[in-house]
Amino acid sequence: MQAYCIVSSVLLLIAVAAGFRQQPNGVLRVRGIIVEDSQGRERILIGAPIPYAANRVRTDTSRVRALWSRRFPDPDQYMRYYAGYRHSMNGMIVLDERGIDRVAVGDSVPDPNVGKRIAPSTGIAINDSAGFERTGYGYLSTRPARVVLGLDGNDGREGAGFIVDDGGAAGSFATRGDRMLFLGSQAARGAAADSFGLVIRAQGKAKTSISDQR
Repeated sequence: MQAYCIVSSVLLLIAVAAGFRQQPNGVLRVRGIIVEDSQGRERILIGAPIPYAANRVRTDTSRVRALWSRRFPDPDQYMRYYAGYRHSMNGMIVLDERGIDRVAVGDSVPDPNVGKRIAPSTGIAINDSAGFERTGYGYLSTRPARVVLGLDGNDGREGAGFIVDDGGAAGSFATRGDRMLFLGSQAARGAAADSFGLVIRAQGKAKTSISDQR
């Protein structure tokens, strides 16, 4: 038994060492890292792409159906949409004790669990305890590209934020229902060129209440 334990320990050390390749200049190369808590639960995933974690909710469709699909009018339709969402990334994801994504940092962060992103987003995404995105900061590879800091409500929709669009728009916004208030440059939003002011939208219509157009 002692000999068996010794041999097993040696083989385990060899296997662990084989996963790391240290270069002469001291650089450590590894494909992925999983950090577990004291109870053996996967809590931090690091990699390019991040490694698979058995406890992660997002990649377990049975748990997704049980936890999230029932929040929507048609659970089956939600699962069909969900099949097209992207869950992998290059970077780091922090999971809670139940395996729900809480923080994602990298290029590019996964899609929210309520829909696909309009473009890949390089940055950070923070989710609530149920796994729904509540805030994020990122560079979106749209055309034109944009940098956005968004603050979401518990309904999954953006509630407020800041945006700088390479097309010309830059400012802060707030939304409620079908209404939106935007303060800043509106050159890329259908207003006159080089305009700055306050814009209120309702049901797709825009009204400039205060504007300096030059």
